[in-house]
Amino acid sequence: MTLLRATVPAIAGLLGLAAAALPAAAEVWDMPLAYSATNYHSENAAAFAAAVTERTDGALEIRTHPSGSLFPGDEIFGAVRRNLAPIGERLMSALGNEDALFEIDALPFLATSFEESRRLWEASRPAIEEILAEKDLVLLYVVPWPPQGLYASVPVESVADMEGLTFRAYNAATSRLAELMGAVPTQIEAAELSQAFATGVAESMISSGSTGYDRALWEFVDYWYDVQAWLPKNMVIANAEAFAALDDDTRAILMEEAAAAEARGWARAAELAGWYAEQLAANGMTVAPPSDALAGDFAELGDVMVTEWLERAGERGQAVVDAFRAAE
Repeated sequence: MTLLRATVPAIAGLLGLAAAALPAAAEVWDMPLAYSATNYHSENAAAFAAAVTERTDGALEIRTHPSGSLFPGDEIFGAVRRNLAPIGERLMSALGNEDALFEIDALPFLATSFEESRRLWEASRPAIEEILAEKDLVLLYVVPWPPQGLYASVPVESVADMEGLTFRAYNAATSRLAELMGAVPTQIEAAELSQAFATGVAESMISSGSTGYDRALWEFVDYWYDVQAWLPKNMVIANAEAFAALDDDTRAILMEEAAAAEARGWARAAELAGWYAEQLAANGMTVAPPSDALAGDFAELGDVMVTEWLERAGERGQAVVDAFRAAE
């Protein structure tokens, strides 16, 4: 009996030492993505995930799920906020119902080049991070889409030609733009685009050359006008609780790789902008700049939408726009 009493603590001590010597269980983060695996946003996210997994020696493994395969695009933000997925990517301007400031990069003709888009992001980032923190989220990185063009099934020489066309909308701003043009807005996520245009549910939209290339829209749409309306951004966010649960070294690696992904993504977007337009033309689409009439019409609509947005965004929105314009 004395021997047993002496042995039990010793065994327990050895088991404790053995457990301490074992590596900590790996943390697995599933990362939902709305766009196809071959889209540069998804490729960038996959590179980010692989780098984090490698640099943490698998202590934090990030697994990407493109094409809305884990959560549809319109559910990703809510899924990350509720920690159903600890990390995810969402088109920022699609979140206008959460806060008007999320729409700032989809205001027509406010920022129409990569340089202007970068200045607008620098002006708006502190406010965006503050809003996300209020929603228990952490911003990891953002990457823009190329300047947006007009897809249409018919020639468009002025806004009057958009009258009655069904128009794919993906946020409040694009819905409002459709209304101002006399088009009919219909909410369609990226994964549903090909079917929507094939069946006539959508006849027009404003989106980048990337979207048309990924979805082979030349099979359904004949015209793409390079109106350079705006440069929307995708943002990658993490659940604040899941982020805080990581150790300091892992969090540092995550943020370092996020910064690298942001720089890589901006460079890739700029590199691909012209190439996408070339591919649309090579596959039979008419690719052209907007007519003077169309450009003038869009400029007027842009002024209307910025004014309306400032009324909704309030002082915080006005401060961001002022900071952006002051940096010109």
